[in-house]
Order: sequence, then structure tokens, then C-alpha cells
Amino acid sequence: QVQLAESGGGSVQAGGSLRLSCAASGDTYRSVCMGWFRQAPAKEREEVATFYTANGNTYYADAVKGRFTISRDNAKNTQHLQMNSLKPEDTAMYYCAAGTCRWYSGSWHVAIDSDVYWGQGTQVTVSS
Repeated sequence: QVQLAESGGGSVQAGGSLRLSCAASGDTYRSVCMGWFRQAPAKEREEVATFYTANGNTYYADAVKGRFTISRDNAKNTQHLQMNSLKPEDTAMYYCAAGTCRWYSGSWHVAIDSDVYWGQGTQVTVSS
């Protein structure tokens, strides 16, 4: 079992920044991929960014490339999502995820169709 605890969400004006954190505990050795997903009201969940812990490779959705940065603090078993130049369309519930990996479209991704652990979510609201 893996437990994930997110923090750092909140409300910000467009152009502002937020930093999300996700502290992992438990059997984390199996969670080779850790990432962030988001879901806005009436929209499907979408992958935002993924960190492949085996070699540090990262994936970003096109909508956040150049604005968001995913990182991992191995000593603290914590991952972060630095979000800059936020836009109103970034408003969503953000979820931390950890699990095995799947390779497709040239990147590693959290294999959400396999064993995956989710955090409780943290709300990000960006006003115009």
C-alpha cells in the first residue's frame, strides 16, 4: 500500500504561481512513476505531468509545457509540481498519483489501468 498526501493548492490570479507537494509513504518502491492529474468540473481527468523515478525522465501535457515543472525529493519521498503563469483554464482538482509505468507516445506515464494509488486531491482555482 502507498499513501499519498497532497498540499499546496489554493486560489491565485491569472499569471500567478502555486507549488503543489505530494508526500508518499508505505511501499513506495513499486511506484516507479509518480505524476499529477487534474479534473475540472464536467471534464475528464487528464494527465498533467509524470516523473519516471528510474532515470528522472519527465512528461508534460502540451497545455502545461513551459509553465509547469515536476520534481522529486528522494530524501523526503516527496514530489512537487511548480506551476507558473497560471491560467483560468488550469482551474481543477489536482491529484497526485503513484504506480507502475507504461511507455507510449514517446514517454513514460503512470499506468492508470494497473495498480495505481491516488491522493485525496487539492483544489487549484485561477481567476482572471
